[in-house]
Amino acid sequence: MAGKLLVIISSGEEAREKAVTGLRFAVLSKKFKWMDEVEVVLFGPSEKLATKDEEFKGLIKEGSDIGIVPIACSNIAQKDNITESLKHLGFSVDPIGPVITGFMNKGFVPMTF
Repeated sequence: MAGKLLVIISSGEEAREKAVTGLRFAVLSKKFKWMDEVEVVLFGPSEKLATKDEEFKGLIKEGSDIGIVPIACSNIAQKDNITESLKHLGFSVDPIGPVITGFMNKGFVPMTF
């Protein structure tokens, strides 16, 4: 085990496979302890995808079962009127700029999907 991973998923329906791949990588990284710490941030179109796509929802559940609490951007969630849906799925919904920079300041390496 080594390092801290920050998976940032911004792809939505138009690049669904990319979003699913990123989330799957995060879940497997945590499950198999490829990294010491794994955090997941959804930003932009991926937030809507999380409320609609069943496979994506399943991966979110799988991640939450092993300790990944995904974080979504509060501004986008509010604009798209999906805040409550995301919270129901187990998301923390926060202003995302300070969240991302906070993780990076703690040594997390970002990967974007």
